[in-house]
Amino acid sequence: MTNSYAPSRQPAPRNRTAAPSLTDPVRYPAGAADPVLTKRAFLLVLMTLLVPGSAQTVAGNRRLGRTALRVTLTVWVLAILALVLLVASRSTLINLATGPVTSLLLIIGLAALAIGWAALFINTLRLIRPVLLTPRARPAVVVALVLAMVLSSGSLGYAAYVLNVSRDAIGNIFSNGPTIEPSEGRYNFLMMGGDAGADRTGRRPDSLSVISVDAKTGKTAIISVPRNLQNAQFSDDSPMRTIYPDGYDCGNECLINAINTEVTNEHQDLYPGVADPGAQATMEAVSGTLGIKVQAYVLVDMEGFSKLIDAMGGIRIKAGGWVPLSGDMVDEANGIHGMPIGWIRAGEQTLDGYHALWYGRSREFVDDYARIQRQQCVQQAMLKQLDPATLLAKFEDIAKAGTKVVDSNVSAGQLGSFVDLAMKAKGQEMSRLTIGPPDFDASFSTVPDFDQIHQRVDALLGPAPAAGAAEDGIRQQAAAPGPLSAAGGLPRTQPAPPPSDFTPVTTTPDGEPITVEMLNQFKRNGDEQSIRDLVATNGQCAPL
Repeated sequence: MTNSYAPSRQPAPRNRTAAPSLTDPVRYPAGAADPVLTKRAFLLVLMTLLVPGSAQTVAGNRRLGRTALRVTLTVWVLAILALVLLVASRSTLINLATGPVTSLLLIIGLAALAIGWAALFINTLRLIRPVLLTPRARPAVVVALVLAMVLSSGSLGYAAYVLNVSRDAIGNIFSNGPTIEPSEGRYNFLMMGGDAGADRTGRRPDSLSVISVDAKTGKTAIISVPRNLQNAQFSDDSPMRTIYPDGYDCGNECLINAINTEVTNEHQDLYPGVADPGAQATMEAVSGTLGIKVQAYVLVDMEGFSKLIDAMGGIRIKAGGWVPLSGDMVDEANGIHGMPIGWIRAGEQTLDGYHALWYGRSREFVDDYARIQRQQCVQQAMLKQLDPATLLAKFEDIAKAGTKVVDSNVSAGQLGSFVDLAMKAKGQEMSRLTIGPPDFDASFSTVPDFDQIHQRVDALLGPAPAAGAAEDGIRQQAAAPGPLSAAGGLPRTQPAPPPSDFTPVTTTPDGEPITVEMLNQFKRNGDEQSIRDLVATNGQCAPL
């Protein structure tokens, strides 16, 4: 007799997993205990934050979850590739991020990801079903979800915004011209500072300096050219050599900073297709004068310069002497100003844009070379302090201030290479040379010896001498060139002290503290010589 209740005769149950799935608190939270519901809610928020799409896969629309997971996996792969590229070729990655087409695609992609991630968090909130939570847990879960959404989706949205700001700034500042190649292993950039105004045709640069960067190491040198240099030599390939084959020599009016105006007003036909003939000709004159090839220029409006320093949060310097904020000119012939509107004290200072601009421009009571030294110091302080942390924290303000750069022929396609070089230069000492005091005699700019200039520039930019090498006069001065001898010959073998090795002058020779009132009283009394004696060291400066 057959036992109908034998286990072997039992038919197999259908959908064995159906019943357990109905009790799964992750997908079916109804009826679960309050502590389980609270843990479930926080778990779903965490899953959406760390692996977007995973919460939908386990607790909601699996099709939506799988699509989101595919996107997440793709983004992770791209991020890993970007990290590999960052290590292998940082400049290539930066060029991709700043290129006009790739940056636009990246902005669109980041914005889409931000919106998609926010939509997943909203969907996760629906999956959590806050009405099932206890009144005490409900606000904590909602706050956690909002914070996670701000951290993730908000960060992507802000990244897209920052990238769009940088894209606009790059388009406004840099050119679309061809890339430049290093000359003798270096990139040489001419920095020209001047006032841009609607009433000015062909501005005269207020300052001229070449920033020379080693293409491999990032080692940087700053060479300042006085604006009153006479008989500037044009480079061999300059069209201006047809007019001035023996140099820019037509009397006291032919100063190097007058080239921009003359070419803009009279010789634009020599530079067909060049966006700024005056700036191009000035760059060629600096190249011929220094005996190097200057490949690119940046012309900065002084107002933009001030705003850029403000955007950076100011610059930190050690000032060797007091610097006046000069009043209106009252005696043009003798260069005498009215009562100063303020003073920058000697010692350690943090300068905002307004005072940094005055610090770099003031030349009352001292000669033009003291001002050049301070300009070099301001440039060094900006390069030293514009680190990645400052750039990220103040990016929008810095980018907007950067658009105040009036003109540049630097190619946007090389930004990656130059940013990479700037990062290599961080922490390295910058060397300096001035075509005037303290490196040359004060009268040198009037009757310059270009062979001497070329020797000094070669020494500054050339490779360091090998250990134990014989002293050869010039090459030994590469790191810290000293002034010319009184006879105007080659540099002394005794090197100049490091730029930072000085004590700010804050007292009179009698030990009395120098004060604003003291300096202003000398000015009221017409005793300008006493002021000159007290501020004579204001060319000394070091970035902090």
